Amino acid sequence: MLDKTFSPADVESSRYERWERSGAFAAHVDSNAQPYTIMMPPPNVTGSLHMGHALTFTLQDLLIRYHRMSGRDALWQPGTDHAGIATQMVVERNLAKEGKTRAEMGREAFLQKVWEWKAESGGTITRQLRRLGASPDWSRERFTMDEGLNAAVRKVFVELYRQGLIYRDKRLVNWDPKLHTAISDLEVEQKEVKGSLWYFRYPVEGMADTFITVATTRPETMLGDTGVAVHPDDERYKDLVGRHVILPITGRRIPIVADEYADPETGTGAVKITPAHDFNDFEVGKRHNLPMINLFDRDAKLNEHAPAEYQGLDRFAARKKVVEEIEALGLLEKIDPHTLMQPHGDRSGVVIEPWLTDQWYCDAVTLAKPALEAVEQGKTQFVPKQWENTYYEWMRNIQPWCISRQLWWGHQIPAWFGPDGKFFVAETEAEAQAEADAHYGAATPLTRDADVLDTWFSSALWPFSTLGWPEKTPELARYYPGDVLVTGFDIIFFWVARMMMMGIHFMGDVPFRTIYIHALVRDEKGQKMSKSKGNVIDPLDLIDQYGCDALRFTLTAMAAQGRDIKLATSRVEGYRNFATKLWNAARYAQMNQVVPVPGFAPTRLTQTVNRWIVGAVADCAAQVTEALEGYRFNDAANALYHFAWGSFCDWYLEFTKPILQGEDEAAKAETRAVTAWVLDQILHLLHPIMPFLTEELWEKLGEGQQRGDLITAAWPQYPAAYKDAGAQAEMDWVVRFISTIRTIRSEMNVPPSAQLPLLVKGAGAETAARLGTHRDLILKLARLSDIALTEEVPATGAVQAVVDEATLVLPLADFIDIAKEKARLAKEIQKLEGEIAKVDAKLGNPNFVDKAPPEVIEEQRERRAEADGTRAKLAEALSRLG
Repeated sequence: MLDKTFSPADVESSRYERWERSGAFAAHVDSNAQPYTIMMPPPNVTGSLHMGHALTFTLQDLLIRYHRMSGRDALWQPGTDHAGIATQMVVERNLAKEGKTRAEMGREAFLQKVWEWKAESGGTITRQLRRLGASPDWSRERFTMDEGLNAAVRKVFVELYRQGLIYRDKRLVNWDPKLHTAISDLEVEQKEVKGSLWYFRYPVEGMADTFITVATTRPETMLGDTGVAVHPDDERYKDLVGRHVILPITGRRIPIVADEYADPETGTGAVKITPAHDFNDFEVGKRHNLPMINLFDRDAKLNEHAPAEYQGLDRFAARKKVVEEIEALGLLEKIDPHTLMQPHGDRSGVVIEPWLTDQWYCDAVTLAKPALEAVEQGKTQFVPKQWENTYYEWMRNIQPWCISRQLWWGHQIPAWFGPDGKFFVAETEAEAQAEADAHYGAATPLTRDADVLDTWFSSALWPFSTLGWPEKTPELARYYPGDVLVTGFDIIFFWVARMMMMGIHFMGDVPFRTIYIHALVRDEKGQKMSKSKGNVIDPLDLIDQYGCDALRFTLTAMAAQGRDIKLATSRVEGYRNFATKLWNAARYAQMNQVVPVPGFAPTRLTQTVNRWIVGAVADCAAQVTEALEGYRFNDAANALYHFAWGSFCDWYLEFTKPILQGEDEAAKAETRAVTAWVLDQILHLLHPIMPFLTEELWEKLGEGQQRGDLITAAWPQYPAAYKDAGAQAEMDWVVRFISTIRTIRSEMNVPPSAQLPLLVKGAGAETAARLGTHRDLILKLARLSDIALTEEVPATGAVQAVVDEATLVLPLADFIDIAKEKARLAKEIQKLEGEIAKVDAKLGNPNFVDKAPPEVIEEQRERRAEADGTRAKLAEALSRLG
């Protein structure tokens, strides 16, 4: 007999270990089954499970379990990312506690420390994924720094270099002055800060008392100005284009150029151009061949290109000094307060500096073209479809990709420099040395490039490098391309697009046929979770409190396409109650000697209620299958919830109690067999979402039977004969009939203990026959004292409702105070109308709509919809009272 309650903590870890030991997660490369592949987005080796992970890995696991049960050879390829900056920072912090720095240790000793840390602490995220019930083929786990992936990265780099698609260039990068490395746009956090806009007057050369005024938020960069831009059509400056200004403080002569980047409507219409310290200015500088003066060193202190008195100053100290000197020269026109978005390093927390430096670049423009065409031609499809537009926008405006990082942890760039700065790119040092010796005509010492590759470079190869490329392995032939990638919208450009580019270039085909983009998990008010707001929900805490299945079901039920998830703990608690409901249903079945009948096929059933529930199972399975195939996860979960809790637990088990308590042994045997079969089908259909509960019940309910694990059982398919339209119509009518009466009782505040008489007017022959057949059930479940067919109804004090052609009449005068009930309903309606009016006033106020965060506006709309729905129900109830 099942325990009184389901205890997830007692089941989850042992159940998971059994699955893993049994090889249930394994893909079989020599199988004849059709393959199904999902590449796990590799979480950072430094990471720990957060709610975004919980959502994406739940959905991936759901798909893998469903397709595994559907007979596919399912490979969910797991692994972790070396996470260059994040990992290096963790290890450096640990060393700092011991009073050590990586510079003192040297590269080799430091990297040894990183590998030691990875061995000791790097498995946290994969242990936590096991707690979530994730079922990838762990035997194939990869790491972006393992030797196989290292070889793939070197080969890709060298091939792209030889094809002219990787090159070295001096361009602007996001420079982190604390971490001393270039970082990607994804690692830059834009923060709103209150600053100033300084207006400087630059004297026009050869024109006494003539100035051109520019505005800047970064006065210190003016020392590196090499031009002033005005719009070609700006009449104010037409006569000045082609002339020069004398740059204050430096005395340098710089040109006034015409460029459409200058906006006549913004500021003064004239823009100072500092090509070495602003991304937009860099492009203007290239268009007009302006010099690029790099003012800063790697610490963002002013270097030898600044006037002597500024050299060595921190950028913000230099700012203060520049403003003071400009003011002393009488060239400060005004200072306005100004709110701006300032870039910060998401890990270092310092202000990022656009910095001109030599880096390695990848020709993303060329690689993007076939990746763009693949989506345009439908070779890869986005779900939801609107994310294609985001992809197109990024890919059509793509810039050269800076792939080098000034770190030690990562894939070291396979390039070696000769004494004159010439470099040699090769997969091995020996190859590079041979090239160099041939070039110089003698044995020449080489120095390897100290930089490593951007983490996104190695993860861009993930769909094929994990399968053994560049070797032509059976896995590569079988599992590439993958079926679906499940990921968040924030890395469509950084990862998805780059996998598309590299996959098509090196494999000749897209890396996946479908890209499912899931939404954000927000807090219950719709706000983004953040540590600073204190609204972060830890998925492991929810698992500890409510069980893994409850969390998984919540995330699945709320994963509607294109809609963010507002996660409230109460929702998880609600779905924990769903798990409890199923457990109790199984206990009830056991108490009534319900056991699975091996080989049972529900055909030739005698009881209408049994034929009805079998057909309902088939309907539910069809809905769930269709929803999962269409990535409508919430529809799948909701169909299961309504069937299992509603149709099965609330209705079928109640409908069949009289049979199980009756004397007809054949009917009892049939009903027990059907109950066991339906329970089994529910467990099958629910397993991908709630694996622990379903596997536990599967084993316990089938004790003594050799039927294997549910995880490897076949996904249900039902013949058309399982559906009986007549039984479905009859029992659905019973459900509607009882539900209508229950609704009236609830709306009218009828005491639960009250046994009401029911009058049925205008009943046709079919309704009358059904009332005769199911009279006892209806009396019991609707809490009625009597049912009578009539054509006469009370003139007052009765409530009416229509089911099909019949009118249900409930005389309530003896059970409730009609006048008091009318007054209560009217008061409730008035209160709701007041609430609706308040929300309408807010939503009709342009100031509120323009300034309020989107989640607040959405919350107001939801409040209005909810209030309006309740008002409609109460109005209907009031109208029933006449």
